[in-house]
Amino acid sequence: MYKLLIFDWDGTIIDSTQRIASCIRSSAHDLGLPVPSWEASKDIIGLGLPEAIKVLFPTEGDAIIEPLSKRYSHYYTVADETPIALFPGVQHTLESLKAKGYRLAVATGKSRAGLEHVLAETGLGWLFETSRCADETTSKPDPHMLHELLHETGVGPGHALMIGDTEYDLEMGRRAGMDTLAVSYGAHHLDRLRVLNPVKEIHHFTELEVWLDDLSASNT
Repeated sequence: MYKLLIFDWDGTIIDSTQRIASCIRSSAHDLGLPVPSWEASKDIIGLGLPEAIKVLFPTEGDAIIEPLSKRYSHYYTVADETPIALFPGVQHTLESLKAKGYRLAVATGKSRAGLEHVLAETGLGWLFETSRCADETTSKPDPHMLHELLHETGVGPGHALMIGDTEYDLEMGRRAGMDTLAVSYGAHHLDRLRVLNPVKEIHHFTELEVWLDDLSASNT
């Protein structure tokens, strides 16, 4: 049924929610801006950074986007030591899915530089055929990055699955005409994701392969 599996990154592949929220809060403090709560800082995960800044600081105007983005990048790549790690089972599952013939891609709110950094850091880059980042297309939940991935791979929306942990991921997939799968362990509570009618919800990354195997068996 599915040929192309498109993954969100933060909160789906890697456990970076606390790091992202910490970096946002530290950056705001440095620039003398009101420091968002932890919940508010986690809630914008999935958006592109400029869009996230506009949500968190709606009265500050566009002038803060560049300095806050630079400060955030400094914290995320250099100064903040909040631990991040792949969620359990991610590497083995991705390798197994690729070996079974699934095509893998990434659709993320990260910048291209940010994604390339973590792909190199985790060693997962070879697994993904292609990717789209928020700074080179339109931010989620606009479906444009998914349209670009489908066009590039030649896969129709009926044969692609968007996998993510936020309502932005699932809304983007819905608007692209794709099935979506919700992971329960990321930034947004599962109740928020269920409203968008994912075809499946999982609580551990390894459940994805089990479910896909069952689908494959039922279609043979």
